[in-house]
Amino acid sequence: MKQSTELINLPVIVGPTAVGKTAVAVRIAEMFNGEIVSADSRQVYRGIEIGSGAPSQEELERVPHHLVGMLDPSERLSAGEFALMAMDVIKDIQKRGKLPILAGGSGLYVRALVDGLSPIPPSNEDVRQEIMAEVSKRGMQEMISELAKIDPKYAEKIDNNKKRLVRAVEVWRTTGRTISDWHREPDYNSQYNPVMFGLARQRQELIDRIERRINIMIDAGWKGEVENLSEHFGGYDKIPVTVTEGLGYREIISFLKGDITLFGAKEQILISTRQFAKRQMTWFRADKRIKWLELSGDEAEDGWVSWLQEELQIIVNQDSF
Repeated sequence: MKQSTELINLPVIVGPTAVGKTAVAVRIAEMFNGEIVSADSRQVYRGIEIGSGAPSQEELERVPHHLVGMLDPSERLSAGEFALMAMDVIKDIQKRGKLPILAGGSGLYVRALVDGLSPIPPSNEDVRQEIMAEVSKRGMQEMISELAKIDPKYAEKIDNNKKRLVRAVEVWRTTGRTISDWHREPDYNSQYNPVMFGLARQRQELIDRIERRINIMIDAGWKGEVENLSEHFGGYDKIPVTVTEGLGYREIISFLKGDITLFGAKEQILISTRQFAKRQMTWFRADKRIKWLELSGDEAEDGWVSWLQEELQIIVNQDSF
């Protein structure tokens, strides 16, 4: 790839969980001598390959994947740290004359890399604990209503996410500025010109694919994966939040502890995954840079590949591959 002081064209493939991003990204990378940089906040961890929907061994052998299975679950990776690591990986891929392709469904990770994140101060543990106790006492809705008075824009994005709520209130109380205010000040200038593509399916088709994927994961040994984690960390209750915050792990743990049936666990996982996919689409649809193509059926993958091949050929020509 030619070296230039101009912004680097970076192909980005996004979409909701289970839409088919990995399979498409692999085929595109094969066509363009590319390597995939994963933007997935769970696939970055080792030992949760099944539940995180990590690339299969065959996919890993076909195309190099970066930032997959590289951290122990006891380590926590922020979006800002991800961005710095991804920049180093992308630079290395380019030096070897290959095309870096960012692919994944973690919107905050994608944004951190292509736009930069604001220099929000580090967490204050004492203040955070006080706020968490306050949320438990007063309830989520009352605290969200209070946040809405000072930061209505961010309060709309909370979506009953306790961690986001606590962080937003903490930032306000420790800095006197809202988290929305901080977000307006990126802490570094992006090196990239993101060329962004979104893959989408009809709602019911996506739900059906999510349900099939859950069954496949369970058949592939998801329960055993969680049992191994329990053994490694000394009990189900000691499995790190980097795992239990991921889709389905709390439900599988509840099943293994005998609190719910396997059927009940699958139903709960389906509901939470559907809700997550909806949040992903809300996040990505708000980014007007993303070009979308909605396809259905088994031919969707071929359709997306043909579309992306045509679109990316322009980038390849510009970058003198």
